[in-house]
Amino acid sequence: MDGPVRTSTDAAAGPQPYYRGNESSLVSALKTLLFFTILMVTLPIGLYFASKAYIFEGSMKMSSSDSYFYAAIVAVLAVHVVLALFVYVAWNEGTPKGKGKDD
Repeated sequence: MDGPVRTSTDAAAGPQPYYRGNESSLVSALKTLLFFTILMVTLPIGLYFASKAYIFEGSMKMSSSDSYFYAAIVAVLAVHVVLALFVYVAWNEGTPKGKGKDD
């Protein structure tokens, strides 16, 4: 019963070292997400109230009910623009930035 004892070379080597190679890309992705989250909250709300007060009721002299409608359209368009920008930035975030062809 006292046969040879097997030892794993992986266990003898200890734990794998911690590589920080992907940490900068994680921080970059979180910064991008935080930026677009703040933009998604502030831009449509700000554009809604600003366009309602200054453009539709102020410059165009629309009624209050009409200005609500058109200001909501401006806010929805702002949401779509922010979403499109986020998708564009997220899509191009991991691609290398070389100018030449890689043939």
